[in-house]
Amino acid sequence: MPRHIEEGTKAVPLEIGMNSQNLPFALTRPVHAEHVRLVVSDLDLVSRYYRTVIGLELLEDGRSGQILGTGGRRLLTLVHDPDARRSPREAAGLFHTAFLVPDRRELARWVAHAAELDVRLEGASDHLVSEAVYLSDPEGNGIEIYRDRGPNEWRYHDDGTVQMATERLNLRALIAVATDADWKGMADGTVIGHIHLQVGDVDRAESFYRDVMGLQVMARYQGASFFATGGYHHHLAANIWNSRGAGARPAGTAGLASYTLRYNDQAALAATLAAAEAQEIPTQSSAEGYTLTDPWGIGITLSP
Repeated sequence: MPRHIEEGTKAVPLEIGMNSQNLPFALTRPVHAEHVRLVVSDLDLVSRYYRTVIGLELLEDGRSGQILGTGGRRLLTLVHDPDARRSPREAAGLFHTAFLVPDRRELARWVAHAAELDVRLEGASDHLVSEAVYLSDPEGNGIEIYRDRGPNEWRYHDDGTVQMATERLNLRALIAVATDADWKGMADGTVIGHIHLQVGDVDRAESFYRDVMGLQVMARYQGASFFATGGYHHHLAANIWNSRGAGARPAGTAGLASYTLRYNDQAALAATLAAAEAQEIPTQSSAEGYTLTDPWGIGITLSP
């Protein structure tokens, strides 16, 4: 029997905890984020950062790039293009890739590791539904490392949107949870919990991600909207904080090339494909499922 989170008279049904495959709540939803593909100009530098600082493993090393992940799970592809130009700060593209660690202790262990390396953090926030720290890779691609609170701790508004905030995270208290200093990399079970995008227009983003992709608007900040399925706080987000009015991503630039959404619900995938066809958005079959692009030219793979 599903449990419920109540906010006033509003009850939102949620399945609490891990499923039989020991997946985090975010990945048990009908649709979830799964994989990010970045174009980088200095493969050795960026790969070393994700392996030594973030703690990902090298899973595949090919002529055109590398695939990184944890526990055999592919999370990040780095495509090498030495001629790629750095994407302008105001361009549409990636705001951050968010790596979801299994629990608070693993977040604390990563923060202690970052402190030992004297890694420069760009922020640390308590979002009520999660605790998160922020930084960027050597080519300016944003990164979030976070842990979720239990879904039974989240609170919802009457319209089904989730209560989120940006409050100060006490890093000293967090690090105190890291009782084991022998850090050997990101824990198995780390996944991509969400992907946060820079876009040119939030209303247009809502029309695309809600009406075509079938995601629900779960929260709104000034200049940003957050999307998910199945009651998660967000699998995708889109903001205009740096990129208001941005058009399609310039060709030949480094940064976000594409990302993958995994469809656990085949009816949801069929509905997305039908909505794309109705709006005359081209889709193509691929080895991993179907591909299309968003209004800013960012590729999306729909993986069944």
